[in-house]
Amino acid sequence: MKKLTYISFLTCILLTYSSMAQEFNGIDKSPMDMAYFPDNYAHDHGAEDKAIARITYGRPQKNGREIFGKIIPFGKIWRTGANESSEFIAYRDLQFGDQTLPMGAYSLFSIPNEQDWTIIFSKDVDTWGAYKYNEKNDVLRVNVPVGVSAMTIEAFSIRFENKDNNKGVMNIGWDTTKIEVPFQY
Repeated sequence: MKKLTYISFLTCILLTYSSMAQEFNGIDKSPMDMAYFPDNYAHDHGAEDKAIARITYGRPQKNGREIFGKIIPFGKIWRTGANESSEFIAYRDLQFGDQTLPMGAYSLFSIPNEQDWTIIFSKDVDTWGAYKYNEKNDVLRVNVPVGVSAMTIEAFSIRFENKDNNKGVMNIGWDTTKIEVPFQY
């Protein structure tokens, strides 16, 4: 009986030690962030209000590198962030120019160029990067001009801006590049 008690005691100690020895993953180099439309929705609105859109994306850092045309090549599909492809949720139909993006969840891809970007909403969700991007799954594409930021943006950022008359803008910025994607709701 003592032997059985001793073996049980040792087993408990070993199990406790092995579970304590497990480690969590470190912090991502490109942490995940989220933006709501209207801007600051999660902080400023009560439960009775409804968000119109939300984006979840990875935030890579500039770290002294030349970004567009180098790290992110011109003319190539990009996940519009880091790690998993960015996820855009439209909680109602949105209008981008003369095109309608139906309510739903999408991956947000882009094709950066020097003068303009193609912003792509794809029905392919829960993907890593743009490695399995398939143009056949595009729901909506919109071209927007490239702007210049007044200051260098160290961490890739996406932020929504509320305009008058049911209009909004999704701002995308990194390094000295700023893209404005207007929409209506």
